[in-house]
Amino acid sequence: MAVKIVEVKRESAPCVRLIGKKYKNAPNWGEWWQNDWFSALEINERHPINGDAYIGAVHIADGMPERWIGMFFPIDTEAPDGFEYVDIEPMEYAVCYLYDKENSGDFYTMETHTMCLEELRHLGLKRREDDWCFERYNCPRFTAPDESGNVILDYAISIEK
Repeated sequence: MAVKIVEVKRESAPCVRLIGKKYKNAPNWGEWWQNDWFSALEINERHPINGDAYIGAVHIADGMPERWIGMFFPIDTEAPDGFEYVDIEPMEYAVCYLYDKENSGDFYTMETHTMCLEELRHLGLKRREDDWCFERYNCPRFTAPDESGNVILDYAISIEK
């Protein structure tokens, strides 16, 4: 596996609203680019934890994974027509900053998730089971490769306080 954790930071967030589209199966990033859906969201002021990023998120709902693509907003933000939202309670989370080649599929494997969980355990942090994990595709960390062709993906995991 080529993915490396270059840093882990503990962060916290108040209630946020994730506005986007919900998926029962694999999320379809291609339709987001084809339909320019992020433009409809970007007209609203994003929550500071969102930064200049697109969000891929997952949690367990009714015993099944519920996946989302969208962005984080203040809790009172209206969802544009054609979009859904879910309000996320205040949470503590650990962000693993993952470093690998641009377009690496290794960012999205269970091995990488397990590597992050092991690093959290090493740091004395415990995952909140079935709670939120999210990928924060931050610009420019994820969109501008370094001189080696590598980018950084922010991978956040909800943790116990």
